Amino acid sequence: MKFPRLNRRQFLAAILLATPGAVFADAKYLEPTWLKVRKLRMGNRPPSHRFIHFTDVHHKGDSDYLKSVVTRINSLAPDFICFTGDIIEEEKFLAEALEILSGINAPMFGVPGNHDYWSKVSFAPIHKCFNATGGAWLMDEQRTIADGKINLIGITCSHDNQARLPLNPAVKNILLMHYPAWVKKLSGQKFDLMLAGHSHGGQVRIPFYGPLMVPYAVDEFDWGLFQTAAGPLYVNAGIGYVYTYNFRFNCRPEITVIEI
Repeated sequence: MKFPRLNRRQFLAAILLATPGAVFADAKYLEPTWLKVRKLRMGNRPPSHRFIHFTDVHHKGDSDYLKSVVTRINSLAPDFICFTGDIIEEEKFLAEALEILSGINAPMFGVPGNHDYWSKVSFAPIHKCFNATGGAWLMDEQRTIADGKINLIGITCSHDNQARLPLNPAVKNILLMHYPAWVKKLSGQKFDLMLAGHSHGGQVRIPFYGPLMVPYAVDEFDWGLFQTAAGPLYVNAGIGYVYTYNFRFNCRPEITVIEI
């Protein structure tokens, strides 16, 4: 009998699924910091801009891991960087997180996530950190960047009218938001790209099933690229984990390189 050939990913998946102990070891000790670089190309024309999207750091003091994320981002030499919320969960970790993120060598633009609000930190040092990179912390604001060719909009997902910032049909309009399901509030508008986080991809994804659970304000937009009435939406799996739920399976932390 001739057995079918398996590639490395299929072979590892078969082993992990067959061995509960190995699944636990992968989910607890391997995947949570096994950073993946994903690539996404938008449109059919040759891209003119290359940038990075990352999200949901949830920094809890693992400085070596966050430094490795920053090093990886810098090695990719993006034109600019987009962050879609949740730097920390507790105020005591903010200063260290911002010190490490300040090492990013490209303009960094970001919006707050629910944990940034729940931690009750002042956003002043976050503004300062992002501004120092040449970027901005966008609180229902927009910036014209990339030599005037991109209109970058950042919303806080705190009230329904904030997304009605003016679009510029002559340039690329990119929207940053934390909650993926907020896309349903954007009817009548059309973006070239929308970026979100919050879901963490579910952190634990069962093959042929999907995530075991996702937070509120995610709905069907759990991870990956979705075509919506308001334009394409990419939901990033994030860098960190929620509270003590330090497990990832079939859902590695990611940074996404986007060409548009």
